[in-house]
Amino acid sequence: MKILSVNAGSSSLKFQLFEMPEEEVLISGNFERIGIDGSFYTIKLDGDKIKKEINLPDHKVAFEILVKELIDNKIVSSLEEIKGIGHRVVQGGSYFDKTEIVTEDIISKIDELSALAPLHNPAAIVGIKAAHEVFKNAVNTVVFDTAFHQTMEEEVYLYALPYEWAKDYKIRRYGAHGTSHKYIADRMNEILGKTDTKLITCHIGNGASISAVKNGICINTSMGLTPNAGLIMGSRCGDIDATIVPYIMDKLKLSTKEIDNILNKQSGLLGISGVSSDSRDIEEGISKGNDRCILARKMYVRRIIDYIAKYYVELGGCDAIIFTAGVGENSKETRKAVIDGLEVLGIKIDEERNKVRGEEVKISSDDSKVLVYVIPTNEELMIARDTYNLAK
Repeated sequence: MKILSVNAGSSSLKFQLFEMPEEEVLISGNFERIGIDGSFYTIKLDGDKIKKEINLPDHKVAFEILVKELIDNKIVSSLEEIKGIGHRVVQGGSYFDKTEIVTEDIISKIDELSALAPLHNPAAIVGIKAAHEVFKNAVNTVVFDTAFHQTMEEEVYLYALPYEWAKDYKIRRYGAHGTSHKYIADRMNEILGKTDTKLITCHIGNGASISAVKNGICINTSMGLTPNAGLIMGSRCGDIDATIVPYIMDKLKLSTKEIDNILNKQSGLLGISGVSSDSRDIEEGISKGNDRCILARKMYVRRIIDYIAKYYVELGGCDAIIFTAGVGENSKETRKAVIDGLEVLGIKIDEERNKVRGEEVKISSDDSKVLVYVIPTNEELMIARDTYNLAK
């Protein structure tokens, strides 16, 4: 059975077409820098990787190109061969704790929750609707990034706000990237050969989060009510003093929509560097001696160190720290800066092992007190597995 996994991120859209249950990848691709200058996409087929530079103003255009590539590369002779399409959705709120088959009611709830994930839920809806129009006979499912974090205890997920807000308005921490964190934790447990583990999983990309995972169960995560909490990200500010919001709204005469846009789309690496939300552009700026890019990297790394240290204590030590996602998998400079900042805990990096991009490998030194790994995430496979189980 052919299952298509679609993973729409804030500035990206990844996909893989699987033959299930064999989990054979027939074709995969990644649309990058969506809505950012210099957009492009890559297709991987039969071991070859083809890059095409093209204007990608939004996710709808990216999805249309995806469909064209499937036909042009003769992956399918008919779109009816694809029996299931699984979509990653960041925010499921309190409505969803598992993968669901798409209905109009579910789309409505995802749309309702867009205020909590303004860079992701609307993009997911575009993909869901486009998929439904093109693949009329396929089962469409939604896999929620918030589901993995529903195991957090009440004292962890509640905010110190009027208690009624949680009950009446669902104000609480939901987390995100749960599909990735679960995959990475499961894979690390396979490597360790046990399930009674203490792991710190670091999904570091344009959007970024860190989770504390004990015995395969999430006990804490850095994102909150929305993805704009925790770490400094590409264009999101992460944790800030809440009083900044009304203060700057008054000073600049901003509306709620304007301040929300600034915090989500004009802050983070972009806001500090003034250059870009993409870490590759920041690294290029650093190589040219751009002081603001250097500052942005330092702040970015410092926040990651803070959360790893916090979860190390909360877990009572840990067996492994794992880096994944765009920056985590590909930026040896960021990984080194983070691990160097954790040396007080006896965590050490092997610089030769760290010279990798997108490979599963141990990068800690042999005398490190904690294992450090790079494990490429595979949210698409997790999506395909759930979709196959619902579509078969």
